[in-house]
Amino acid sequence: MDLGTSVLDAIGDTPLVRLRSVVPPGCARIVVKLEGANPTGSMKDRMALAMVARAEADGRLRRGGTIVEYTGGSTGASLALVAAARGYRLRIVTSDAFSRDKLAQMAAFGARLTVLPSPGGLITRELIERMIETARQIGREPGAYWTDQLTNTDSIAGYHPMGEEIWRQSGAEVDAFVQAVGTSASLRGVAAVLRRHDPRVRIVAAEPAESAVLGGGPKGAHRIEGIGIGYLPPMWQPELVDDIVTASTAEAEAMARRLAREEGLFTGTSSGLNVLGAIRVGRRLGPDATVATLLVDSGLKYLGSGVYDCGCPST
Repeated sequence: MDLGTSVLDAIGDTPLVRLRSVVPPGCARIVVKLEGANPTGSMKDRMALAMVARAEADGRLRRGGTIVEYTGGSTGASLALVAAARGYRLRIVTSDAFSRDKLAQMAAFGARLTVLPSPGGLITRELIERMIETARQIGREPGAYWTDQLTNTDSIAGYHPMGEEIWRQSGAEVDAFVQAVGTSASLRGVAAVLRRHDPRVRIVAAEPAESAVLGGGPKGAHRIEGIGIGYLPPMWQPELVDDIVTASTAEAEAMARRLAREEGLFTGTSSGLNVLGAIRVGRRLGPDATVATLLVDSGLKYLGSGVYDCGCPST
């Protein structure tokens, strides 16, 4: 029996599958990592464990301490999982702009939430900055360790195994990797591994069309959770990427619904953006190429967000 010592042993080694129905003719092979298979239903389990483990190792986080973070939900749920398994308290600063399902999941794992209001339920730079400052203040309390995900490079190492998995599961055939940018840790972590195997792999960042700041556009409000903070993330490395692609919130939501209905893959809006970006890159590269991307989390995190409110008649 291959018995894990705790739930944390279940993080990683998620499936890689090929998309069929949503990929147009003449496009490259599009393969997606099913990160919803992680314990909390998100790739963020990987970075949460990496941040906590490294803080434990160097003494920033001590037994009986409190972890503090600002998050739209997935990072918070992942930190809550790790905190529960490791025996820490957790304080989360979040907002009503994010899915109620995510907030409920964080609380279910034992996190204490501070929920900031956002006019219109939109994700804006101003909201992110208020969340960060609130977390900063809580992080100054005795015994607190603020993980500060936007600047914490410990998170990058959490995604190195994902890069190795993609390379192995694809049969060492990856011509491009596409990922939407929040902190940019996953893009950097996976890219480092893929390019170590093959320096020719193209790295493509994706962002909301309404707030395309990576490409030099103006900041704006959008509803694609977990990405598009409205300014350049501190860990962003523009020299790393070969291209930047965009899609609107409406387009990303529509692709998320298509993935559920046509591929049987239930995921969130940033994953819809990833697939749109991968298809765009795949059309340029042609049918002999392979483009990898991530289905970042489970659609179960978005049931109350309106993404899957498709006008079905009430009972």
